[in-house]
Amino acid sequence: MLRWIRKYNKHYLMLLPFFGLYSIFFIYPVISGIYISFFQWDSVHPPVAVGFSNYINTLTSETFAKVSINLLTYVGIAVPLGVVLAFGLAVLVDSYKETIWGKIFRSAFFIPVMIPLFLTASIWRWLYSPDLGFINTALGWMGIASIDWLTNPKVMLYSVVIVDAWASAGFNMLILLGGMKNIPSEYYDAARIDGANKFQEIIHIMIPQLESMFFLVITYGFISALQVFDVPWILTQSTFDAYGGPQLGMGFPVMAMMARAFNTLKFGGAAAYGLILMIFILVITLFQFRIRRRQETE
Repeated sequence: MLRWIRKYNKHYLMLLPFFGLYSIFFIYPVISGIYISFFQWDSVHPPVAVGFSNYINTLTSETFAKVSINLLTYVGIAVPLGVVLAFGLAVLVDSYKETIWGKIFRSAFFIPVMIPLFLTASIWRWLYSPDLGFINTALGWMGIASIDWLTNPKVMLYSVVIVDAWASAGFNMLILLGGMKNIPSEYYDAARIDGANKFQEIIHIMIPQLESMFFLVITYGFISALQVFDVPWILTQSTFDAYGGPQLGMGFPVMAMMARAFNTLKFGGAAAYGLILMIFILVITLFQFRIRRRQETE
């Protein structure tokens, strides 16, 4: 054992700075958050142990029910839509191969990924403006009445889904496009000899060969969507005492957690909120990996 440690001690020393920073900025905050979640603490007075009260109060609150329904609805729409849109863009770019148009499309579709989320939300807030926004202006040209994208609780959730699809499609497109480049051309040649058309090539060759890429895109999409915060916060001009717009139409768990921490100074309750969300994300991710592993064994 000691001989093995001496042999690889230089390697561990090289990794030590990373693990040190990882422990300080990730592991310690997580452990600290778990500890605080069992206390009533306002960051000023000494913490008071309350057991599981923070978790019970969180799970039984009306706000938690509302933002959880919003989150599940958002994830159920945004993730499939994002994957389908990214795949469609990847097929479009791949059809042009390495021509100038392919490079132009690839760059154009990736531009939204490079724009910071706060700027993305600000741009779309202007586009959604009821009076001067381009979207409602275009709808007016077609004789369609103006839509209250950011104030109508029945529409607000779909507004943030559209922004998410626009902002994330380029990144997922590149992942899928990279997978497409690795598909042997012999598969397509054999399919064409058998008389397959483009649609049949996509269904029977491209999609099965991209299974691992789809898994990566879907898993990443779920993790990102479950932590949604920046875009709806800015779109609704939220503050710590008023967030999510009318009737919490665009309210999500992270927004509620932030409000609980910095508006009411219930840091123990906010920590419980965050831990519940973390456990939910972890369960969803492990479930996806288990399905993936079962498919590989079959």
